[in-house]
Amino acid sequence: MDDQNKNLILATVLSFVVLMGWFFLFPPQETPQTETPVAEQSDGSTAAVPPGVESPVASQRVDAAAEAVADSARIEIDTPSLTGSISLAGGRIDDLSLRNYRETLDPTSPLVNLLSPVGKPQAYYALYGWAPGGELGFDQVPGATTPWTVESGETLAPGSPVTLAWDNGAGMIFRRTFSVDDKFMFTVTQSVENASDSAQRLAPYGLVARHGEPQTKKFFILHEGVVRMSDGALEEIKYAKMPDLETVGREGAPASVIDVTDRGWIGFTDKYWMTTLIPTQGDAFTSVAKYIPSADIYQTEARLPTVTVEPGQTQEVTTQLFAGAKEWETIRDYQRGGVDRFLDSIDWGWFFFLTKPIFWILHHLHAIIGNMGWSIIVLTFILKVLLFPLAYKSYASMAKMKELQPEMEKIKEKAGDDRMKMQQEMMALYKKEKVNPAAGCLPILMQIPIFFSLYKVIFVTLELRHAPWLGWIRDLSAPDPSSILNLFGLMPWGTPDPASFFAILSLGILPILLGISMWLQQKLNPAPADPTQQMIFAWMPWVFMFMLGNFASGLVLYWITNNTLTFIQQYTIMRRHGYKPDIFGNIKAGFKWRKKKKDAE
Repeated sequence: MDDQNKNLILATVLSFVVLMGWFFLFPPQETPQTETPVAEQSDGSTAAVPPGVESPVASQRVDAAAEAVADSARIEIDTPSLTGSISLAGGRIDDLSLRNYRETLDPTSPLVNLLSPVGKPQAYYALYGWAPGGELGFDQVPGATTPWTVESGETLAPGSPVTLAWDNGAGMIFRRTFSVDDKFMFTVTQSVENASDSAQRLAPYGLVARHGEPQTKKFFILHEGVVRMSDGALEEIKYAKMPDLETVGREGAPASVIDVTDRGWIGFTDKYWMTTLIPTQGDAFTSVAKYIPSADIYQTEARLPTVTVEPGQTQEVTTQLFAGAKEWETIRDYQRGGVDRFLDSIDWGWFFFLTKPIFWILHHLHAIIGNMGWSIIVLTFILKVLLFPLAYKSYASMAKMKELQPEMEKIKEKAGDDRMKMQQEMMALYKKEKVNPAAGCLPILMQIPIFFSLYKVIFVTLELRHAPWLGWIRDLSAPDPSSILNLFGLMPWGTPDPASFFAILSLGILPILLGISMWLQQKLNPAPADPTQQMIFAWMPWVFMFMLGNFASGLVLYWITNNTLTFIQQYTIMRRHGYKPDIFGNIKAGFKWRKKKKDAE
């Protein structure tokens, strides 16, 4: 086996092994998860109490919270991006849907629901309050079911805040003012007025709680769970890991507690959506992620320092709550507005140094072109231009190796069975002609991290969700919906469920074009003489075709474009260096080899 074919085999097999591992570890289609039963016990609000302060038992507030929320009046939320309501029971934001996002491509499908109240499946909400200190008891501070009244405002909308009030009957008046912008950021101002004759100590907090483990994609490459920034340090905790956190607090809830000096935020992230508590940047707070086993509640908290309110004084604290879609541009604007490293809430992965610039280019191309599919094609052109110097050296080296083939055959004949002598003379020839036999596999190896990074971008970024290209490709983040099994829609029968094993046979148009593009790229070079190598090269395009058939259409589109450009580059560079690829001859030779093999059998 000559060195050139060794390198090609090595690069191809390595790509195959890596992609097969990727395919089996991180399959592109997930099996629908059964709904997790909801533990209708506590809303978890008492878990926000700072360590050392007495806390009621969570299970004692089961029915009270659900009943109070169900019976309470509500304040409507109406913005260009959000619709929902605030419950006056606890003053919680617990009903929120995203106006501009639907569950499926069907324009009549329900809006994406982000937050839902206690008593409904998968309850998910944001709650604020004050933890008592000193002589105050829990009945003297607003809690999970406190009956707030509306002091001002009717509907929460941009430019129209709403203020709630509650008098504890002991000389303290609490107020909570909500305002919201036209995207996904709420501003919550909590205040306490002390009209009593003694100083009072208490600590403000905000929390986000989820009842039961939510339905997640359960992909290794995708993080869903707690995400937080603590003085520049990003941390991600999956739901499955939360019961194993260090145990703290009187309730014995597993928790992770970080004292943040001046910059941070904490919340829950899904694939495309997020709910995040954001204390004022520059202020210290305690960041808490915890799991409450007795109530099956996952909770994040932002505990602010205890304040002392003297008689006749008023203390207030302002925090923010992001609740919405992880739109790159929107989150970037909030980061520019002061939220520290907020763009890192998007799951860029291990190859963040590639995924971030790749998405940045893709985003701006889409802003110019207006179509994400064509933007992916243009992005592929840009990547090929950036890698052209490496590709040029590689293909030039391959062409030079073709020119040296007669001399290499002479060396083999002369050396006979003396492998050591043959290797020494080969190395001398390479050195004399300034040829690097390993250069041929470099472009293929360089494609692996780029492929993975683009896969990550297409899989996790919201901008690719439901993004159409042309014709039948209406969602570049999903597999090609066409199928060879019904002649691409010409036949009246259906196709296998995308989540089933047999879906791998349901090849669409794009995967078939991918296989053809890989097959044609192979025909730039004659098939190797060794039968084993011939078999590997013969099967490789079709194995990849089936393997990538259920990957996102955007990724397959990139791969087809990349193969086409690689074919053109390699053909042109080889011609410039005196080697003319006999494509049609190589195709004919391939069919002759198959006929000979069949006759031999």
